[in-house]
Amino acid sequence: MSFRHTIAKEVACEGIALHAGTQVRMILAPAAAGSGVVFRRMDLGGLEVPARYDCVTETTLGTTLESGRASVAVVEHLMAAVAGAGIDDLVVEVDGPEPPVLDGDALSFLDLLDAAGVRELETPRQAVKVLRRVEVTHKEAHCALVPAPTLQFTFEIAFASAAIGRQHFAFEWSPAAFRHEIAPARTFGDIAQLEALKKMDRGHGASLHNTLAIDGDKVLNADIMRFPDEFVRHKLLDAVGDLSLAGAPLIARFEGVKSGHALNNALLRALYSDPANYRIVPA
Repeated sequence: MSFRHTIAKEVACEGIALHAGTQVRMILAPAAAGSGVVFRRMDLGGLEVPARYDCVTETTLGTTLESGRASVAVVEHLMAAVAGAGIDDLVVEVDGPEPPVLDGDALSFLDLLDAAGVRELETPRQAVKVLRRVEVTHKEAHCALVPAPTLQFTFEIAFASAAIGRQHFAFEWSPAAFRHEIAPARTFGDIAQLEALKKMDRGHGASLHNTLAIDGDKVLNADIMRFPDEFVRHKLLDAVGDLSLAGAPLIARFEGVKSGHALNNALLRALYSDPANYRIVPA
């Protein structure tokens, strides 16, 4: 039997928000067993937003959680790191609309969680075992959860830019595999779309230090790339973060083809729409 975990001590960091472009201070704090991951908007008087799939209200250029008058955007990188560190219960205090983007990856958040340490709680950990295939599709994109003995991932992307092209990646989940193969992969974007993003009040915090910038068929800042296929690895990182909103670790194989935040969230909603799709089991 395994038990739930929180962090051993409070840790903090500061950085720029990817879309808002403002400086954000974030504090990660231990939480009680069974409370899950909760975001706390300190700039809104401490209003709380649970990190759950059914609190997702926006999926354009990031996953946004909302509860009442409070929302927190671009949570997927931090949530992927929380899953990678095996943390079940956590308080995330932010004084702005997003966590800081840091290096545009999940590894930066893993390093912060490493500094906090891990504390085992007395409550047993549970998992969600997928019993039958669940799939969602939108145009050429689709993703599925398929019964499997362990958590596994496959992902495929295809972009017109020769800088990306068609990429595929697969791995079986382990904290070590996530840390070394997925967590370092940075977010990316098309430099030609940056002005349009800013008119949408997005992307103000994107830079050549935290985002791989695609310009036609080349990567402008290829010197900071960590993998030749970093783009598909980052899309898989996003999926890990989005699926961590399931409320418990999944036991299934995730299959993604051109999937993004919207489909990833739709997949969890489809999973939970029918109790015959899954069973709650000891982790």
